[in-house]
Amino acid sequence: MLNSRRVRVLLADDHVLVAAGLAKLLEDDFEVLGIRNDGREAVDAACQERPDVVVLDISMRNLNGLEAARQIKAARPETKIVFITVHADLAYVAAAFRGGASGYVLKGSASSELREAIYQALSGNRFLTPLISQEALDEVLSHPSQSLSLTPRQREILQLVAEGHSAKTIGYGLHISAKTVEFHKAEIMKKLKLHSVAALTRYAIEHGISA
Repeated sequence: MLNSRRVRVLLADDHVLVAAGLAKLLEDDFEVLGIRNDGREAVDAACQERPDVVVLDISMRNLNGLEAARQIKAARPETKIVFITVHADLAYVAAAFRGGASGYVLKGSASSELREAIYQALSGNRFLTPLISQEALDEVLSHPSQSLSLTPRQREILQLVAEGHSAKTIGYGLHISAKTVEFHKAEIMKKLKLHSVAALTRYAIEHGISA
């Protein structure tokens, strides 16, 4: 039972000083398992260490927090996800909750809201910072996102393409060939009815896939 031991929290943020500050903020109330500065490392650590809660930033190397959250929830549905980020745009907030998040906190209000978000998540509730309109978010969530039709691999590749990486670099990082990357990129364009890398980049940013 969670109430018979300290809640175990894993932090993932690619800003070292910010992550250290968050760890300090939480260590009196929770067992902080560690800090990961890379999205893929965060997924691996969540699967290996089995935290009760993962506190994620959105902007991270190799795999952004949104896709990391989806992969963590797919592997460990019982793990709660709380985002802490500078991104207040509704596209990011909607993508976070669609990906299985239980909480969304802005870094500017972290000290007063992060603990509350974690406790609400553990109680099965959803926490949204008061700085973001719940009504506006509900309106966005009422409309299905085209990106939900993309596979996890396609979302990864879309993020990396939007961040300006070449097919060769993406292939190296994902352990696939550049030709396979180009195939996925063509399939993404077909699904989204987009015809250029610039259009893909704009779409990824507007839909919270790339920060």
